[in-house]
Amino acid sequence: MDSFADTQRDEVRELGPEAEGFVAHALASLVGGKRLRGRFCATGWRSVRGGDAPLPPSVIDACASLEVFQAAALVHDDLIDNSDTRRGRPAAHRALEAWHRDAAWVGDAARFGRSGAVLLGDLLLAWSADLFDAALSALDTSPDAARREYARMRREVMIGQFLDVAEESAWPRTPDDEHADRALRIASLKSARYSVQQPLVIGGALGGADDDQLRALAAFGHPLGLAFQLRDDVLGVFGDEQQTGKPAGDDLREGKRTLLIAYAREGVAPDVRERIDALVGDPDLADDDVTSLRRVIVDSGALNRVEELISSYGEEAAAALSAAPLDAGAVEELGRLLDAATRRTA
Repeated sequence: MDSFADTQRDEVRELGPEAEGFVAHALASLVGGKRLRGRFCATGWRSVRGGDAPLPPSVIDACASLEVFQAAALVHDDLIDNSDTRRGRPAAHRALEAWHRDAAWVGDAARFGRSGAVLLGDLLLAWSADLFDAALSALDTSPDAARREYARMRREVMIGQFLDVAEESAWPRTPDDEHADRALRIASLKSARYSVQQPLVIGGALGGADDDQLRALAAFGHPLGLAFQLRDDVLGVFGDEQQTGKPAGDDLREGKRTLLIAYAREGVAPDVRERIDALVGDPDLADDDVTSLRRVIVDSGALNRVEELISSYGEEAAAALSAAPLDAGAVEELGRLLDAATRRTA
């Protein structure tokens, strides 16, 4: 990724300071993160080729492309949610807004930041495609399966993102007993498949996996991806700001209708449910209200239910590994990734 960044800086140098600044902001969004998607892709490849096999440049390109895709999704996600921070730094639209203000340009700095972030996320998507195309061009196996899975991943995450946006508006017209299922569907499309399942399957496809191996990787990856997203939901409400890089309770202010909220609404009296609905989605939610909502989520049993589901999905993923026709060394690494994804604190 560092090499790719150097190339992008060189290519834009003759286009003027604004273009250089735009690319610099795009590259800044690639800094940090846990690189889980790249690790899953690499381990998917090693599960077919061998746990100790050195990664060829083509696979490294593919791993990097998934991390760039993730950065694009985060830029657009922060813009949609009007988030101020990401990984402990200003979100892309806020950084661009500050650039406009510091340069004393004319016009609305906030509008400039929002418009620039749309384009910045699109640039990252283009970079991701460039890297993936480079990976496919250097493969020693057929690229067809990997290309199909990468395309599926892109489609599904866009649809999942829209469903997440739609749910923030549609939930009052949705029967209460459907909220949990809808939250899980969004978690599957928006995160579980593209964060874990598809990177694993893409890695396996790059390595020439057969159908049984691809099915095994998917059977492991999907429940693990759901556990990963549910842990993310818990951290979005209860996480330590110093570790997550985002203000505590941000998901509540942004109106995220996660499984935690669905379960909390199921476990309280109607008057408490009305209070939840009045507070979740309030951008000016006070810290005391965040504390109050946390208490309701705990007292309703919602947190325990989600923690139990995370454990259940983790067990399902582990069971899928036990008889998988995959390299033993790679299976051990997948087990470590399972632990890292479900027990993380950031």
